[in-house]
Amino acid sequence: MSKANTKAVKKKATRRQKKDWIAGYLFIAPVTIGLFIFYVFPFFQNFWFSFNDVNKFNMATFNGIENYKQLFNEPELLLALKNTFLYAVITVPVGLIISLVLATFLNSKIKGKGLYRTIYFLPSVTMAAAVALVWKLIFNGDYGILNEVLGIFGIEGQSWLTNPHTALFCVMLVGIWSGAGYNMIILLAGMQGVSKSYYEAAEIDGAGPVQRFFKITIPLVSPTIFFVTITGLIGAFQVFDTLYMMVDMDKNPAFNAIKTVNVLFYQNAFVYGYKGYAAAISIFMFVIIMIITVIQLWGQKKWVNYD
Repeated sequence: MSKANTKAVKKKATRRQKKDWIAGYLFIAPVTIGLFIFYVFPFFQNFWFSFNDVNKFNMATFNGIENYKQLFNEPELLLALKNTFLYAVITVPVGLIISLVLATFLNSKIKGKGLYRTIYFLPSVTMAAAVALVWKLIFNGDYGILNEVLGIFGIEGQSWLTNPHTALFCVMLVGIWSGAGYNMIILLAGMQGVSKSYYEAAEIDGAGPVQRFFKITIPLVSPTIFFVTITGLIGAFQVFDTLYMMVDMDKNPAFNAIKTVNVLFYQNAFVYGYKGYAAAISIFMFVIIMIITVIQLWGQKKWVNYD
């Protein structure tokens, strides 16, 4: 086809097409504007603040990389990183296993699937503050339900949330419990997308439920598993609300021993007023999350290529 014919084919948009384009841009405008105002602009502003000394009135004075130098000399950084990684390493795999078991259970032929889905998913749509306060009462050392139940079996209870050795694990338990239902729904959607013919053929060949799970379900829903793992890790590295609500920052002696990087950011930004230094902490955490996400995506590609 000649260039003249090509130009003839590329006609100007009709009036109706222009109206459709305008309507489409109008529909996506609120989301686009919202993303720019609440995500894109604050991110670049935060990045700029990390190279400045910022006062309480957001007046920035450029100080180069002094905030990052201070960050890497921060005595609490290693402890906060340790607690953050410990939280992620425990909650993500355990939560994934529980979600897989629940999704497999709901993917089978049982009665009352809708009721079970609602029950399991309910913690995910409940406000984090409400969930944290309820579990705080359960773990209360003086009148908590957990100690009352343990007392029935002759086991002495303890102050779970004021003990530095148990407080973080209590928060982990709440994180696993509240996130399992959300991951279960995503994994269940992935499982329901697998053709039943695979299971029927495997059953004819004599494969049992366990073999079908590991040989068919896991490989075919591996993209969904990787998605759940990535989002779970990102959420784990951003843990703050549950920890802050369950473990009182001002009165609890265990708080300093179990603080995470996000808590360190909160203290410097809103308690001490060091906004530039807090911005450096958030950028540092952003880089860590990005590195881990890239490694996971690389691992997913290797897994798919291997299969």
